Amino acid sequence: MVRLLRQTDQIVEDSYERKNEAELQRQREYLSSVKIQANFRGSQVRSYFTHLNNCATVIQKSWRGYVGRQSFRVIVKNSVLIMKLNHFNAMATQVQKIWRGYYVRKYVYNYYSQKRYLEALIVKNAIVRSELEDYTEQQENLRRRQTEHEERKLNEFLARKNHHLISTEVIPGIYNSPFNPYPSEQEFLLRSVAPLKHEKTKKIGHSYDPTCRSYECPKPKQLPPIVVKPQGPFRDPTEVQKQRYKGFQPTLRVATSFTSLEEARQILKAEEWVTRLNDDIFQPFKRRDRKYEPLLHSTSKFGHLPFGTKYYREEFLDKHITPKQIPLLKPSTKPFKTLVPPIPMFDKLNDTYSQGQV
Repeated sequence: MVRLLRQTDQIVEDSYERKNEAELQRQREYLSSVKIQANFRGSQVRSYFTHLNNCATVIQKSWRGYVGRQSFRVIVKNSVLIMKLNHFNAMATQVQKIWRGYYVRKYVYNYYSQKRYLEALIVKNAIVRSELEDYTEQQENLRRRQTEHEERKLNEFLARKNHHLISTEVIPGIYNSPFNPYPSEQEFLLRSVAPLKHEKTKKIGHSYDPTCRSYECPKPKQLPPIVVKPQGPFRDPTEVQKQRYKGFQPTLRVATSFTSLEEARQILKAEEWVTRLNDDIFQPFKRRDRKYEPLLHSTSKFGHLPFGTKYYREEFLDKHITPKQIPLLKPSTKPFKTLVPPIPMFDKLNDTYSQGQV
């Protein structure tokens, strides 16, 4: 025991050295094992990815080949269909061309029928031309006769106008010279017509002419229709019908809302808050001790307005208290005096509120 006790320090030191060396070696072994595992796992994952890539390549190759063959079959099918359609269209065009040529030569542009038509057209043109020449000559004769008639009327009018130039038994006229063997044609014309009468024309539209036709009497106004009214003290039927079937006239209490006064007051307050209507002249705030100007519906310069602010429950909710809630109030609060006993249902609700069950 003594010998073992003497060797205790050496044993402890050796154990500490071995422990430290094992600890250093353990860290080195741990890092080495980590590297080995990382290399092994990396090679394993890379080989697995290579296998997956090869499998995916095979699958994609097979699928793309299948899709390409299907699309190629569709392309070939469409090409064959287009070739057939072009061939059929060409054949149909050839058939139509032959048939239309035959039909046109047979029925539309027949040479012999066209020749007969042109011969008949020449004869018809000659007849129409002769009729047009006759019509032109007839119209020309008509225009010439009309011109001669107008000239004759003009000559007659001038002869009537110059009828004073006719010769008399005593004095020959200018158209009946004694040096000529016979009178001129104008002389015979003056003898065949009557002199022109120069009548005085009345002025139309004179303001003081009593025979003027411009004065037209005003048309009489149309009188109102005669209403056939039954004899006696009878009223109009429409008035009686209106009185009998007139609409309801509700009272003011029914026609107006129950809260119309409060709504009007709220609207006035809102308008005053926006427009700030006040009797006092507005002055800007310069000092902190200046009091704020209250609203018109709350106070005025003539005194306090207690209506709506002093005795209403909406303004002082603490006064609307039941007798059971009086012990819970503060000493400074005055309870509202109830004239009627409360409703049992509201008593139960107040009990539940006070007990915290709701």
